[in-house]
Amino acid sequence: MAINYAEKIPNNVDLAEDRQLQRALEKWQPAFLDWWKEQGPEGFQQKDVYLRTATSVDAKGWASYGYTQMPDYRWGIFLADQAKERKVGFGDHYGEDVWQQIPGEYRADLRRLIVTQGDTEPASVEQQRLLGQIAPSMYDMRNLFQINVEEGRHLWAMVYLLHGYFGRDGREEAEELLERHSGDVNNPRILSTFNEPQTDWLSLFCFTYFTDRDGKYQLKMLAESAFDPLSRTCRFMLTEEAHHMFVGETGLGRVIKRACEVMNEIKSDDPTRVREHGAIDLPTVQRHLNFWYSSSLDLFGSDQSTNAANYFANGLKGRPDEDMFEDHIELDTTFGVEQLGEDGTSVGILQVPTRNAMNLVARHGYSKDCEIGLNRWNRQIKKMGIDFELSLPSDRFRRTVGPFANVRVSPEGKVISEEEWKKNVNDWLPSAEDKAYIHSLMQQVTEPGKIAGWLAPPDRGINNNPVDYEYVRL
Repeated sequence: MAINYAEKIPNNVDLAEDRQLQRALEKWQPAFLDWWKEQGPEGFQQKDVYLRTATSVDAKGWASYGYTQMPDYRWGIFLADQAKERKVGFGDHYGEDVWQQIPGEYRADLRRLIVTQGDTEPASVEQQRLLGQIAPSMYDMRNLFQINVEEGRHLWAMVYLLHGYFGRDGREEAEELLERHSGDVNNPRILSTFNEPQTDWLSLFCFTYFTDRDGKYQLKMLAESAFDPLSRTCRFMLTEEAHHMFVGETGLGRVIKRACEVMNEIKSDDPTRVREHGAIDLPTVQRHLNFWYSSSLDLFGSDQSTNAANYFANGLKGRPDEDMFEDHIELDTTFGVEQLGEDGTSVGILQVPTRNAMNLVARHGYSKDCEIGLNRWNRQIKKMGIDFELSLPSDRFRRTVGPFANVRVSPEGKVISEEEWKKNVNDWLPSAEDKAYIHSLMQQVTEPGKIAGWLAPPDRGINNNPVDYEYVRL
């Protein structure tokens, strides 16, 4: 019997007409489902979840809602519509026609970029696999599972490129994406941030706000690629990435709102008293922001990078929103990069070729984007009459790559001694006491409309449904 590929694997890549790609994906799909059942949300594989499924790229089809069990989710392959007569927008190939096939000289670099991006998608699912068991509401549980299935679809997107354009090497890389596991001692995920377990929902909200935002910027850079199938794939992925960051921003906003409500109820901003009333105090929120923001900065790579320069020169990876820049070639221009002075405490600016600073250019855009949410939270805090302001730490704080790697720096950006670091670190980063308290709050709430006491209810439900809708049928 002929397989209906639009039903089994929704797609707009003419999968039904590509026999070789069919066979490759049909072989890969059972391994993917085995991985999902072993590494996906534990304890919820047979539950009906109210999920959004992409069935096409148009406005009507990319967000179809309904109940499904997660192993039956229709993971599809979608590319954004092809832009007619699209030209390379940057680098040495500026103005040339984009590529529908991969030039041989760029094959290894493109494969490396696709594999690294693809590796982050299943890693997130693995990191979050136990969080459903401590979900603070059914609404939040459903949002977690929506993120998980979309990360699975993003994995499919990268696997399609590996199978469709890289032959045998691509098929082997696709298999290895399911063999590495987050935190595995012998076979970990490629990027260190994706080997850290997520064991509480405050960390999930921070991860989806900061780390998924890094993912947004990586996708925006790849969306500029001269390799058109990669560009189109990433442009569609960006439509789904927005939900992940929404979960982070609104989740943190609800934690902050509840803390302010408690402070107003007890007429005190004492963190100990706020905790006694079951909320997460704002200084603890600040310490988590410090941790996750600094962790996510490292994902951009070193401030000076010959790899980034080569990717830009060769048209493989551009800057986010490349159209906003005046110079798309950057051959003889420079960019200021911070450097630690010879005295070990002062900070200076070194002018380097702009192409070598592409990671830093993207990171600056990311930092400005992160500030948007902070401004909203601070307005909320002020509106509720609380004298407290959240902030992002200096980009020099707690870095493991770049000119300030492993240098002791305060959140304000001042280079300090090891003694001063040890004295203040528990005021700047989550302490063992903070973690123990937050874990004590992590109790599952499953009754529709009910919510854990450490965060405020959401403002609205999903897809015009009420907040107390049965989003997961338990």
